[in-house]
Amino acid sequence: MRCVRAALSGAAALALTLTGLTGLTGCGLKSGSPLVDDVAPGSVGKGAPLKGASLTVTSKNFSENIVLGQMIGLIFKAAGAEVLDRTNLPGSISAREAIVGGDADAMYDYTGTAWITYLGHQKPIVSPQAQWQAVHNEDLKNGVTWLPQSTLNNTYTLAISKKNNAKYHLRTMSDMAELSKKDPSAVTVCVENEFASREDGLTGMEKAYGMEIPAGNIMKMDAGIIYTQVSKSNSCLLGEAYTTDGRIKAMDLDTLADDKHFFPNYNAAPEIHSKTIEKWPVIASLLNPLSARLTTQIAQELNGKVDVAGEDPHKVAKDWLIQEGFIKNG
Repeated sequence: MRCVRAALSGAAALALTLTGLTGLTGCGLKSGSPLVDDVAPGSVGKGAPLKGASLTVTSKNFSENIVLGQMIGLIFKAAGAEVLDRTNLPGSISAREAIVGGDADAMYDYTGTAWITYLGHQKPIVSPQAQWQAVHNEDLKNGVTWLPQSTLNNTYTLAISKKNNAKYHLRTMSDMAELSKKDPSAVTVCVENEFASREDGLTGMEKAYGMEIPAGNIMKMDAGIIYTQVSKSNSCLLGEAYTTDGRIKAMDLDTLADDKHFFPNYNAAPEIHSKTIEKWPVIASLLNPLSARLTTQIAQELNGKVDVAGEDPHKVAKDWLIQEGFIKNG
């Protein structure tokens, strides 16, 4: 398995199975660059509580996580720290190992990724808060401290165009299961190859919801194509998607609620090297208000600016932090 996976979401990190982790130990932390923005405290960072600190922020290599990593860096900078930007590392494991090893101090990560991929558990915890607490408690032994999570939940969903949903009125995956029983030919699904056969993907979802989609109704394709097919063609009624993807709003799609809580929660939360927060405990008071503000809907909007409108992730992060009053231009 290569170090770089074309990660599309926190949910996609599930693809890094435990058996594949050994091949990733050679993924190293690449050199970064100093954050040079002239920013000042807004609602957080007053009094330069990080003056004298030299901190490194990191992230995985997909838009949402890069934006979140940039937010941490900008808040640290506004609070007086010297910040080294090492965001956009290849995949989940290289960024994670940077935090564990102390090569980086802070990043946003996802509770489902930690619980299943890093900590090796098979069964997700249904309660988002209980899953965060379990991750927090267990990861302390690895020298990692998780700060309180956001409600931003980047998990799997199924998307349908509003045009097609005007006919079927699907709101939940149970609605989809009911339709598949009444009219099996109506339920056509576009998914990635891997998602089609995994027990934590389509196969397991069918079992959990008591439905069986005919093999001929399942079309496999690259993730980026799925959104277009669902939005602009009749080749698939539903498509694999991620709840925070900016294309959901941009392409006028509805998403189905996972009403049986089959898929894990992937709530974003700051993951901090424990020795760093022991030295600079004020980090918690800087990042907790940010996490409290982040939602799935906000992530959709910010991701859309990057992935649909083509804006720079750093600019998107900075503009939003200023808009929300967390920081100001210096």
